[in-house]
Amino acid sequence: MSAPDVVTYGEIMGNFVATTAGPLEKAELFRRRLAGAELNVAVALSRLGHRVGFVGRVGGDPLGEAARARLREEGIDGTHVQVEEHEVTGIQLKERAVTEDPRYVYYRRGSAGSLLTPSSEALGYVASARHLHATGIPPALSDTARRFAVEAVEAARDAGVGVSFDPNLRPTLWPDQDEMVRVVGELAVRADWVLPGIAEGETLTGRREPQAIADYYLSRGARGVAVKLGARGACLFTPDASWTQPPFPVRTVDTIGAGDGFAAGFISALLDGLGDRQRLERACAVGALATGNEGDCDGMPSRSELDALLADG
Repeated sequence: MSAPDVVTYGEIMGNFVATTAGPLEKAELFRRRLAGAELNVAVALSRLGHRVGFVGRVGGDPLGEAARARLREEGIDGTHVQVEEHEVTGIQLKERAVTEDPRYVYYRRGSAGSLLTPSSEALGYVASARHLHATGIPPALSDTARRFAVEAVEAARDAGVGVSFDPNLRPTLWPDQDEMVRVVGELAVRADWVLPGIAEGETLTGRREPQAIADYYLSRGARGVAVKLGARGACLFTPDASWTQPPFPVRTVDTIGAGDGFAAGFISALLDGLGDRQRLERACAVGALATGNEGDCDGMPSRSELDALLADG
């Protein structure tokens, strides 16, 4: 694979989705898929025709092999996904929900993915890309993963590589909210493009309105801030202008992965050199299409599916 367009990093987990709706404690049958916010973004970008690389760790177990096989199937470079032979791949149990966000439970403490640590090879790989996408999840997994997150962003900035950051707040992974806000907030202000949900923006900045959230990051050097508003669409703010995009009408099966699709659509438009308004539109379109399948990344669209939705308005 030639130099990647985008590199991202994080933990790929086994995802066990209940086959029937209802609380997890009553579920008896599950369908195995794969999960991970960064995996979702990587799959979406690859399906849109971009060269994507992934950095991470998996266990020397069947789930780890399934994760590496999925990367190969999606055309994602997994050269820097290291196998920890004597460790296990983390898992997630997920409800099947129809009308609301499904509940999910993690079993990832001490997993192979949490062993991610900085190395000259991995950081050099980050610096070789056109773009780095980071989230607030790896810093919650371990001290070494937190160091990798910080050093990856710094390696990208030093090399002139663009950086996008999705907070993806996971309070259950942190010892307390104050630490989560501090650590994730320190990473967010180092990014060129910040992509928070409206509730995440309030948690991290203490501000409630999209414009005020955006101003917090713009005043600290961000080139743009896209605030996701859920069923109300999204807004994009730059130092000079702002835009609003209403949601695309699609049949929703599972809302998990919509935010990751939004991030992938935004990055894809950046890579394609589109203007700000078109970046927001593509982000919302990919996010909408991502909800059409109950798998976290299975609904990520191809370029032709994206073009068809945009053509329909």
